[in-house]
Amino acid sequence: MSSQSQDAVADVSVLPLTRPQLAEARRMRAAELFEQRRPSSEVARAVGMHPESVRRWKRLWEQGGVQALRRRPATGRPPKLDDAQVEAVRAALEQGARAHGFEADLWTLERVGVVVERVTGVTLARASVWRLLTGRLGWSLQRPRRQAVERDESEIARWVAHEWPRIKKGR
Repeated sequence: MSSQSQDAVADVSVLPLTRPQLAEARRMRAAELFEQRRPSSEVARAVGMHPESVRRWKRLWEQGGVQALRRRPATGRPPKLDDAQVEAVRAALEQGARAHGFEADLWTLERVGVVVERVTGVTLARASVWRLLTGRLGWSLQRPRRQAVERDESEIARWVAHEWPRIKKGR
């Protein structure tokens, strides 16, 4: 294998950085340059940021060192469901709505909320159920096609084959 093809293989296995990871990497590079006593304008050019941002980082770095420039965990209320509970809900939902006693195999926010409460003991508001489905489980809204219960495909096919040509000829 040539060195170029080895490089290509190595590049595929490296995942791209997320935005927060990229921002932290910029700040860490800036900290290295601060330690080398480089001017803020030079650091700003090197990391591709506005000089005012770099000056703010430098003040933080002077007060708290490199640790002051690291990412901090997200603030706010922790989620009501932990990862294990979310996976339990996923497994329950994948069984289908009928497996949970509903007449039709169709999920609504209310039905999902009932299953979440049965599986985890946690009651979620409709908006929270929606965020669980779309955000944490990666599901999307899908509406069933509306179709009459009385619909008879064979009768429709017969009508299109025999009646429609006869009606069309009458024009």
